[in-house]
Order: sequence, then C-alpha cells, then structure tokens
Amino acid sequence: MKLEKFISKLKSENKIKVIEQEVDVYLELTHIAYVEVKKENSMPLLFLNPVDKKRNKKFDIPVIANLFANFDMIDEIIGDTEEIASNINNLIKLKPPTGFIEKIFKAYEMFSLRHVFPKRSHKKGLCQENVCLNGDIDLFNLPITTTWEQDSGAFITLGQVYTASVDGKINNLGMYRLQVHDKKTLGLHFQLHKDSNNFVREFKEIGKKMPVSIAIGGDPLYTWCGSAPLPFGIFELMLYGFIRKSPARLVKCVSNDLYVPNDSDIVIEGFLDPEKLLDEGPFGDHTGYYTLKEPYPFMEVSAITTKKNPMYLTTVVGKPPLEDKYLGYPTERIFLPLLQTTAPDLIDYKMPENGVFHNLILCKINVKYPSHAKQTMHTLWGVGQMSFVKHAIFVDKNAPNLEDYEALTKYILNRLDIKKILITEGICDSLDHSSPTANEGAKLGIDATGDEIENSGIEILEDEELLLKLKNKDFTELKQYMMDTKSPITVLKYKKTKSIKDVKEDIYPILSNTRVVFVIDDKENDVNNPYMLIWRIVNNIDAKRDIYFENEKIIIDATNKNSLDGFDREWPEDVKCTKSVLESLQKRLLIDIDDEFKNKFYL
Repeated sequence: MKLEKFISKLKSENKIKVIEQEVDVYLELTHIAYVEVKKENSMPLLFLNPVDKKRNKKFDIPVIANLFANFDMIDEIIGDTEEIASNINNLIKLKPPTGFIEKIFKAYEMFSLRHVFPKRSHKKGLCQENVCLNGDIDLFNLPITTTWEQDSGAFITLGQVYTASVDGKINNLGMYRLQVHDKKTLGLHFQLHKDSNNFVREFKEIGKKMPVSIAIGGDPLYTWCGSAPLPFGIFELMLYGFIRKSPARLVKCVSNDLYVPNDSDIVIEGFLDPEKLLDEGPFGDHTGYYTLKEPYPFMEVSAITTKKNPMYLTTVVGKPPLEDKYLGYPTERIFLPLLQTTAPDLIDYKMPENGVFHNLILCKINVKYPSHAKQTMHTLWGVGQMSFVKHAIFVDKNAPNLEDYEALTKYILNRLDIKKILITEGICDSLDHSSPTANEGAKLGIDATGDEIENSGIEILEDEELLLKLKNKDFTELKQYMMDTKSPITVLKYKKTKSIKDVKEDIYPILSNTRVVFVIDDKENDVNNPYMLIWRIVNNIDAKRDIYFENEKIIIDATNKNSLDGFDREWPEDVKCTKSVLESLQKRLLIDIDDEFKNKFYL
C-alpha cells in the first residue's frame, strides 16, 4: 500500500480533510492536528502548502497528519485486528498434525509464513529517485514540525528508525522522536531501556560509528510496526509480512549498509558516534508533559533520499486523546496472545488512552488460587514494554467489559481491599517525571478480584457540606464520585503551601464520609472533568511516596511535587497550546472550537 495511493483513495472517499491555505510548520500545523484528533469524528489531514515563516521557506512536499485518526483508518491500514490476533494465537499453539486433512491445513499455515521475511534488493529503490549528498544535505528542506512553544526545535515524530547489531544479524525498527539540531545533525531519543541502545553499547565497545537510517512514509503499516512491542531480536518488518501476507521489499541505503522499505517517501541516512552526546529536549511528549533537556546520541546525516514526489508524515503528541488512542488498539488486540504465553490466565487487558498507556493497565484474569492476581502482576511487570507500566488493576472473569469504564470502576471500588494492594518497585519509562529517581520508581498493583468488601457504613454528605468539615482553608474545592459504591471517591483541590504528608491529618475529618481521597493542585485542574483527572493523577503519583493508608481509608497525593515534598528533580510543565496561534487559526477558519472544548481537553 503506497502512501500516495492510499491518500488518493481517502480523497476520493472524502475520508481526509484537505487544507490548501498556507500553514506554518511552526506550531500552526500541529495545533490544527491537535484540535482535530480530539474530535469524536476526527479525520486525517492533508496540508498542501506547508511553509516555514521563520526561514521564509515554502515546501513542495505536502504534510499528512493524523493518518491514524480513527478506528476506520486502523481497519483500512492494518486490517481485522481480531483475525490477526487469532492467526498469531494459532501459530503460537501450532502442534504436529494428526491426520491427512490436518496435515494439509498445517502445511498451508507454514507455507503462508514465507511472507514474513523481508526481501532485500541491491537495485535503486523508489525512495532513491532524488538523492542529496554532501553540501546538498539540509534537513530544513523537509517540512519538519515544531509542536509546542517550549520545544527545543523541530522534531520528526513518525520516523521509522532502522538500526542493526554490529554483526548485522539482528535488525530493529523502532519509533523515537528525532530533534533537528542543524541541517546535518539529528538527535536520537534512544531511551535507556530500548533496543536501539543495546546496539549503541555494542558499537561503543568496538569503537566504531553506528549506522542509522530514518524512513518516513511508505506503506502506513511500516509506521505502526515501528511502535509494536516485539521481543528483542525479532525484526518488526516480519510482523509487516505476517499481516500483509506479502514480504516487505527493502533496498540498501546509499551511504550506509542498512536496508529500508523501497516505497518510503523520505529516507535520512547517517552515522552515530557512540562516544558523543548532545542535549536533546525539552519536548512536549505523549504524557502531556514536557520531557526535560538531557544528553542523547545524535546522527550526522550522510544522505537524504526521496521519491520523485514525496509526502511527509507526522503526528502530534501531548495530552490525550491523541492518535495513540487508535494506534494502541491494534497493539492491545494483536499482542494479547503473546502476553498469554507468559500469563496463561490473562483473559483480556486494556490500556486507557488517558492513562497514557504505560501509566495504567486494566487486566481481566481467570482466578484459580489466592494471590493469583499478584502473581500475574509480577509476570506482566517482567515482560518487555509491560515492565514500564506503573499502575495495574486486576479483575476476575465475571467483571464487566474492560471498556465499560463506569461499570468496571464500580466493580473495582466494591472490591477495593487494602490488604490486596501491592506496592513494589521497578523500572519506569524514561518519560516518567514523578518518580524520585529517573528511570526507576514505584509500581502499584490492585487485586480487585473475588467477593465484594463489607459495607463500612459511610455517611454520604453533599459536596458543600463535606468541604465545610475541612478547617484548613488551603483545601479549596471538592467533588465526590461513585458514592453508590463501598469505596466512594473524593477529589480534593489543594492550594499547596505544605506537603500532603504534613497536612494529611487535616483531611481526616472527611474520612468518615468517603473512602478514597485524591488531592490535586488548586490550579489547572477541573474536579468535574474525570477524564483529565485520571490523566493528571496517574502521571503525578509515585505509589511508594504518594499513597497513605489510614484505618482502611486511602489518601493519594496527585499534586505536582517540589522542594516541599523533598523532590529534587525538576518537575516539568504540562503542554499547552499557544493562545495567539489558536486565535489566528480560528480567525482563518482553520479550526472551530469554543471555550468548552478548550477546557474539556486542557488546551
């Protein structure tokens, strides 16, 4: 599926919005895409006339944003995810055939696997119709976007990053943000725990530069495969062949020995010196917060090649909902059978997009014995990218559908037993900002399986009456939720003058009328917006530091941390749209939003 043909098909079916006005790649384009993807009927966007006003540059390369903007696009690009998951499950459970007919079917299944392995060619590829070398190399000739005002520059956000081990036996396709430092230098956000970093260590040991190639565009399935959490050593383009039932066609790069898809729209080639680092960031990432400036590897660009008429593919990250909502769905469905090989009693799982995926997971399991849920917690925390999950909640097979959040929440709260809560420690995603130490912190597991807890006889009051019980006037507002469950929730706003640890006794007067209290900052939060409250809470807590138990009641500190809390890391700001940019886009009729929309999504 060539990108240009797919876009042509979407245009003919009115499934893509075409924007002909000139739009700046600095903030404007990304703000339009950020607004669009939050709509219920969000659509892909095709920008025909991107410009860079700062450099007085007009691009002849159109930009596509929000290509994965809805579930229909996922079906168009990837196909039937349930069928793919079933095929993977059948492959995992493959057994020797017992009869003649079964032998025929098994032979067919094995024969179909011939498509899995990519095909390599040494001929010139479609992606090499235009070649820029030496003095002609200039990353600023590509319409690379800047998303947020505090970003340290323009970033490639949907680059397929191709790397390989020193001996070339292990190939990897990953997706990392890539900062444009100058016209020939591209920052590589190779996080500590990711596969690419393993290769960097290998090349550092032998004192050689490491080849890196970035492909943009081509079949959209390549891009999704770059985000797929496959085990180390399995080339992600094998998954492409499995899904497409046709092998990925690769061509050799012009300036290094890596191979990239033949139909890529743009390829950026180069080399990484493992002995050298450059400061990368800040960047407003998919957590909805800026990740701070840190040293990371970078590549010196040795070639840029393109199709004759390339397209540039980009995505916008920030506060949910984003394209992640749709990209994450096939990942959940397709990789469920693989998770079940290590956790065989796992029935289903869900990673809500407002939990930014690695901050919250909901799991349904077939409970067979005491502490089975806790055993499964440890199992999942030891599997690949599941090891980054901070908060995991487990229910049993009789629980509501994992996507029925209201019914599921009630089910959990009616079984919230402090004795069945596990707090442990492990690795964290490099983007996590709330743990006391970078890349490691606390993990919370809640076993909400089994019978309901006993009713504790909580007397429910109106919100105003409950707030009056708090004598500390720095608690400014509250909202109660799930008052018809055995564990009512209170969200409490706090004008922070002391740490919660120092004022938690001031909260005790309301614990006779509620069971779980979440404390949030007085500013930039809305107690009436549960979707964004979940986003804020799971981003902001470290379970070991921020959860307090008091006579079967729970207080959770979800405020921003600072020196009052003994927090000595820098706490980042959450990303916000630039007001003047939104106003300009509104005047030019490029967006149409009101204050309610802005407040709903904390724009």
